[in-house]
Amino acid sequence: MYKYMILFLISLFIWSFFIEPNLIVIKKYRSDKFFGKKIVFASDFHISKNDRTRLKRIIKLINKQKPDLVISGGDYIKGHTGKTTLDIETIAHELSKINAPVISVLGNHDGWYDKYRVKKALETNGITVLMNKCIKVADISVAGVEDMQTGRPEPQIALEEADSPSILVSHTPDIYPSVNQKVDLILAGHVHGGQVRIPFKGAILVPSKYGTKYSMGDINENGNRMIITKGLGTSILNIRFNTVPEIVVIE
Repeated sequence: MYKYMILFLISLFIWSFFIEPNLIVIKKYRSDKFFGKKIVFASDFHISKNDRTRLKRIIKLINKQKPDLVISGGDYIKGHTGKTTLDIETIAHELSKINAPVISVLGNHDGWYDKYRVKKALETNGITVLMNKCIKVADISVAGVEDMQTGRPEPQIALEEADSPSILVSHTPDIYPSVNQKVDLILAGHVHGGQVRIPFKGAILVPSKYGTKYSMGDINENGNRMIITKGLGTSILNIRFNTVPEIVVIE
């Protein structure tokens, strides 16, 4: 019995640290709000120095969906200090190979790294970065807010010029209760689904002041729908269990 327990723990360790973090699934949602457009949402890339191959695979999968519009929730940077991340100029160059318009907000890791350097690198490579602003692309108003930890998100200002159909992009889902305007869809990331979810129990820890309430999935309260992605990378520990990395497709 002891031997089987050891084998189980070793298998669990291998799966959680080496297999699941490197998987990617396509998570599909339906919406009738966007003129039949296909929208891809990706977030929380967290690209480490030796992770360029994974980034290329993510881009290949995004292009395979043949999207009309790609939206990013940010957090391209791995770690807090910049020592463990692939440089943002290389990341942005690879992202420029996406075969659709790309609209992005920035995440907390991008802010800690240098949000203006990240913004410049992305925009140099044709990616629009929204910081409490709105843009119309593919006949859709896309508004994006600053990150809650490293900036000042102002959804009211971002949505001032938005027409329906409209999308509000926030790195964190914690902005959701403060959105008073009607918006067709809110997209958020940041929480990674908790990274570790115990079967029948749920996430152990979610970086949100609302606990596990906004940890993942499709939320609909007060007439505003929010989709929260589990993201693509990992934070703090390179571990995922029962939270397979995902690319969201809305069609």
